[in-house]
Amino acid sequence: MIKTTDEDARPTRQQIIVSGLGGQGALTLTRLLAEAGAAAGLEIITSETHGMAQRGGTVISMIKAGPFQGPLIPAGEADTGLFLHPRNLAVHRFYLKPGGAVFVNTGAAGDYANVDGHALAKDHGLPPVAANLILLGYAAGRGGLFIGPDSLAEVIAAKTPERFREASLRAFNAGLAAAG
Repeated sequence: MIKTTDEDARPTRQQIIVSGLGGQGALTLTRLLAEAGAAAGLEIITSETHGMAQRGGTVISMIKAGPFQGPLIPAGEADTGLFLHPRNLAVHRFYLKPGGAVFVNTGAAGDYANVDGHALAKDHGLPPVAANLILLGYAAGRGGLFIGPDSLAEVIAAKTPERFREASLRAFNAGLAAAG
């Protein structure tokens, strides 16, 4: 069971996987989540596997927020999964525990929460890679993360190079808006 804080009912102990293809920004999302958690005073551990990233291969990263010992998430124990490509569901979904929250960048409905990040990026005049921040905003807006949207937006603004900052925040906010 995920423990939550009294202030905002967000989990204070959570295990998240971020799964994508090389170049989609899985490692960027991991860094942003980790930095936002650390800024909030949470214990954070991350791990990443690049695979064949330079050839568009599978990339997975893991984030643990809370008092955990090791960086790897065993099969069936992740609370949340962020999938930047729908084909990665078949590859990494086994990490999710039964009833775990699954957020997928796709226009196709399924037994998961979905947002078409590529379509939203196009609608907002953003490059396709902005789909990663759209998915992050969507998951944050749905309450699926250990850190809230305001904290994530602060980290995006602080850590994104100035030339990409405005577009990154637009992408994140598009995901928040899609979450309702």
